[in-house]
Amino acid sequence: MAKSSTKRVAFISSFLPRKCGIATFCSDLIENTALAAKDDFEPLVVAMRSDNELKYNDPVKFEIRQNVKNDYICAADYINFSHVDVVSVQHEFGLFGGDAGSYLNLLLKRLKAPVVTTLHTVLDDPDPVYYKSLVDVCNTSHKVITMNERGISMLRDIYDVSGKKVQLIPHGIPDLSFVDNNYYKHKFGMEGRRTILTFGLLSKNKGVEVMLKAMPAIIEAEPSALYIILGMTHPSVLKHDGESYRFSLQQMVKELGLQEHVIFHNRFVNDDELRNFLCAADIYVTPYLNKEQLTSGTLSFAVGTGKAVVSTPYWAAMELLAKGQGKLVRFGDSRQTAEAITEILQDDSLFYSLRRKAYDYGRSRTWPKIGQAYWKLFNAKRLPVRVTAKVTPSVTERVSNLEVPEPSLAHLKRLTDNTGLYQHANFTVPNRIHGYCTDDNARAVIAMTKYYAQYPEAEALDLFDMYLSFVLHSQKNDGSVRNFMNFDRSWVKNEPVNDAFGRVLWAFGTVMAKPPSPSYLSVIKDCFDKSVKHIKKQSPRGMAYSILGMSDYLKQFPGASDIKRQLTTAADKLVSLYKKNSHPDWQWFEGELTYDNAVLPHALFVAGSTFEDAKYLEVAEKTCEFLLENTFSDGHFSPVGCNGWYKRRGTKATFDQQPLEALSMVMMLRDAYNATQNSGYLTLQRKVFDWFLGENDLHLPVYNFRTKGCHDALVPGGVNVNQGAESMLSFLLSLLAIVESYAVVDKMAEGDDIPQKTKEPTPIKSTFAKVNLLKKKAEEAVRK
Repeated sequence: MAKSSTKRVAFISSFLPRKCGIATFCSDLIENTALAAKDDFEPLVVAMRSDNELKYNDPVKFEIRQNVKNDYICAADYINFSHVDVVSVQHEFGLFGGDAGSYLNLLLKRLKAPVVTTLHTVLDDPDPVYYKSLVDVCNTSHKVITMNERGISMLRDIYDVSGKKVQLIPHGIPDLSFVDNNYYKHKFGMEGRRTILTFGLLSKNKGVEVMLKAMPAIIEAEPSALYIILGMTHPSVLKHDGESYRFSLQQMVKELGLQEHVIFHNRFVNDDELRNFLCAADIYVTPYLNKEQLTSGTLSFAVGTGKAVVSTPYWAAMELLAKGQGKLVRFGDSRQTAEAITEILQDDSLFYSLRRKAYDYGRSRTWPKIGQAYWKLFNAKRLPVRVTAKVTPSVTERVSNLEVPEPSLAHLKRLTDNTGLYQHANFTVPNRIHGYCTDDNARAVIAMTKYYAQYPEAEALDLFDMYLSFVLHSQKNDGSVRNFMNFDRSWVKNEPVNDAFGRVLWAFGTVMAKPPSPSYLSVIKDCFDKSVKHIKKQSPRGMAYSILGMSDYLKQFPGASDIKRQLTTAADKLVSLYKKNSHPDWQWFEGELTYDNAVLPHALFVAGSTFEDAKYLEVAEKTCEFLLENTFSDGHFSPVGCNGWYKRRGTKATFDQQPLEALSMVMMLRDAYNATQNSGYLTLQRKVFDWFLGENDLHLPVYNFRTKGCHDALVPGGVNVNQGAESMLSFLLSLLAIVESYAVVDKMAEGDDIPQKTKEPTPIKSTFAKVNLLKKKAEEAVRK
């Protein structure tokens, strides 16, 4: 049990063994704060994880997956229940999920302890989303730490952050002795060589190619020169581009004939190893290409060990080297870089002068002193206690409650083989008799695209490729699409009428709007363009799916005239069907409500938003209202059953209720909100989703919490125990849509400048009256 005087500090940061400069910084900060505090300091780390393979040890107590929004909410609860005194945040935009790392603010605004935020990046010309994200972080922080003087003025002048809130604490520097580097050269077998070092995770903005181009001139003046490039490729670069940048540098070395003068050490080194390499180096070089870098741990390290430094004038370097502690050269200027390094190598008095000045400057900011500064801040007696006022939650706050299951791919993987996704299952066991269909694999492409955007896991990308391969194979040379495939991989001949074509275009469009990698775009675009001529032959639902796909196509290529014409033709066709079949008591496109009904108004909401066309939105709202009136019962979602459907002037079939209907409604309501900015649609969206969890006619969950699958239907006696592909994908896509909606809901709850209608539009007034019982129940639950 910790002593009552012990300060418990929660650190929100990346952390070792993650290979990241901020992870190393946080580790050094904790170590040196502990030295300053002696026994009065108890750290716990909430680690931002980037790799499912990472294994953490103490002091890591909690882990956040970068793009999993619910993890941030849970982390706030964990910290609050851990009774911490202070929260220390290491802030870097790319470390956190959401636009410009905005998910962090979901966590911070829920914390009860005061927050001290260390800013590792401050932008001088931020996009609005980056500006807002950083301002939100500063507003929720008791103190904001910047590591150099420029940061103070930027926060004041650009972000309007009060000077009283901002404190300057420099980046820590190792407390090392001033050493003779010949001893360390002997350890590495580099005796007699004049050594130049660049260290850090390798990426294009590091400007290593500029230094390589400078090497021939340096070698001409000093034939013993040896350039060491120390550090592995940055993990995010490795993930997206592999080792292409490193290979290009190695090829440059060969072209310039530098094989005997350049060494690559492709690995992540710890502080002790880096210390040895720095001690062996004569000159440290940071040839970075951009000025917008406010901190540099590697440069601080080099200055602290007393290296002669040559650097481009990025912000951190301008301060660290301002008074003769090093030489600054122009960005991208290999000739000036070569001249500066040659001068240092040939002038011993300059060489030792730079070393002494760097080392002496570094004594004022060694890690033990930085640890003392942070401990003084953490241990301050007047840190405020944050208390969140208890208020009645708004509708949007109730909607944003994240009590939903964690998205799981377990059952989807169970239904997948190396051909694609099986259609059906007996309970959870894939049923091979019915083989596969393009409909399900197209839905699976949509699901994996959306899943990967929120949870960028390798297994999701593997499944995406599998399903996309099936869908691409379904397309014929003329652009038409086959749907049913036997287990032996032969396509079914004379197959029944289906809507696979439209769902394929929907899948293609989804990928085009948010591709897991840009490399998919050219393949998908060619396939989409090949098929688009067939849209006019489709059924109403096929046209609706195609509209969804075409709208996403236009997000990637907004000037595509042919796609605009095809979208207009399809949307006009739906409007004409409405005019032909609607009556005062029957506001619908057909004389019967059958399957996947909501996709029809959904398509018109999307078309109306795409073209800002009121005629599409008018029909969309009328038919949406009609569908809501006929699919809500006693405050919960009750879709049209497939055992009889619902004909005009007939009786609505109650069973069997299909998960597809809930999915269609969930997705329609989100785009209804997008088109109208009426937050009531988001309330209804969550109510429809709750059908899966038991808010239905039988009060039984359709989602199976044990198997992570979804039952095929709600039937008179309970649930259909089978858990096939369509039902599984309906649940997963609905869940992902709900999670996506939380971003909008949270912004409304925070009072952002989002246009909202203060009145409910006339077309859905009666629906809200009809589900008023639902709202009362929700309010009662909140009060309890």
